[in-house]
Amino acid sequence: MTDTAAPSSLPDGQALAALVAGKLCHDFISPAGAISSGLDLLKDPTAQDMRDDAMGLIEASAKKMVALVAFARVAFGASTSAERFSGAELGELVAGLTEGGRATLDWRVEAGDYSKAQARALVNLAYLTMAALPSGGAAKISTERGEAMKIEGVAEGARARLKPEAVAGLSGRPLSEGLPGQWIQPYWLWLTAHDVGGTLEVQADEGRVTLTAHMPN
Repeated sequence: MTDTAAPSSLPDGQALAALVAGKLCHDFISPAGAISSGLDLLKDPTAQDMRDDAMGLIEASAKKMVALVAFARVAFGASTSAERFSGAELGELVAGLTEGGRATLDWRVEAGDYSKAQARALVNLAYLTMAALPSGGAAKISTERGEAMKIEGVAEGARARLKPEAVAGLSGRPLSEGLPGQWIQPYWLWLTAHDVGGTLEVQADEGRVTLTAHMPN
């Protein structure tokens, strides 16, 4: 699948912001709700025998929430004061978000600094590579510096696949059917690459999905 130009029917700035906000709310609601449930158990005098379970739930959910917020600040936000990011800290963001999943992460990102646009493309591409392995497998994320920076994610597993919504978003096409929450992050990755004059390519074969972004240095 080759990179395509965006049609005019794609969302404008306000609609795009609403879709990103909806995606973030969907991600945050699960750990936030789990923290609330854990606190309710702690306050329930009839459930004191579940105190340890409640504390474990709160601790795990708070860790997940922190990982989500840290990832979102780079993947979607522009408020972070950092203008450049190291490969190691970006790897920690992705690992923190995908920890406990069925797929394994092989982080082969070169050392050195990455611009804000490169960092945004890298973490989103890494996340979507992991997401292409719902039944488990191996995800390899790598970068290569040259005239342009090559960012590649390879997902290999028995059921490696991309949902139709993701295929549309990664191609810069509007969502025709399906769930907007599963379209917006792939489209955001495409938009991130195109906004700085880069490209995004997708190849999906049986048991293997490859995402490749070329970003200017």
